[in-house]
Amino acid sequence: MPRFPDAGRVRAAFQELSTCNLSDALDRLDMTGQVQGILPLWAGCPKVAGPAMTMKLSPDAGYSTVIGTLEAVQASSPGDLLVIDNGGRPGINSFGGIAAFSSRRYGMQGCVIDGSTRDVDEMADLTLPVYGRGVVNTSVRGRIGFEGHSSPVNLGDVRVTAGDFVFADVNGVVVVPPYAVADVLRWARRFNQMEQAIKRDIASGTTPVTAHNRRRYDQAARRPGV
Repeated sequence: MPRFPDAGRVRAAFQELSTCNLSDALDRLDMTGQVQGILPLWAGCPKVAGPAMTMKLSPDAGYSTVIGTLEAVQASSPGDLLVIDNGGRPGINSFGGIAAFSSRRYGMQGCVIDGSTRDVDEMADLTLPVYGRGVVNTSVRGRIGFEGHSSPVNLGDVRVTAGDFVFADVNGVVVVPPYAVADVLRWARRFNQMEQAIKRDIASGTTPVTAHNRRRYDQAARRPGV
């Protein structure tokens, strides 16, 4: 999998922002990458960000999901974020406690799933951030198979390539290709600063409409041509 340069710096920058800031930056740059409906699966789950180690599950695949997932974890590099494409299936496990424990041991940042998973109590005990579409208790065995890892996958309508930077928080998930990370972070910081300035203006007595218009946030955050 392609390695992402200076991933630690990018993660630190993300901690000061939100996926909403990043989404606005994508709009400003006329890019897509916003994933809806994938949210934290345990109370207090922190933000997470990292280069994607991708894997795909499918009911047509015959290879063991359990073994395949562990192979993907073993193939990861410290700091990677496991990204699982399970087609958004709501009633089938995608990850599980042993995979989570192994992910933590291999230095992975966490897991983002287009689907559901189980053993979220164990993930919380590990303080391993896990995001998905829901929680189940059914086993994966005999229900879904492993197609492979490190190939392009989907999170909803968003394509994710191994090495793309994936950000997740309580507002959802954003995917950014490596070439765009610097521009996205620059605009995201700018929008975050605009929001804070608007709030300071309102707190000092400026009317909300005047404060908003003064910073021209609405115009700056629009997609080009809109």
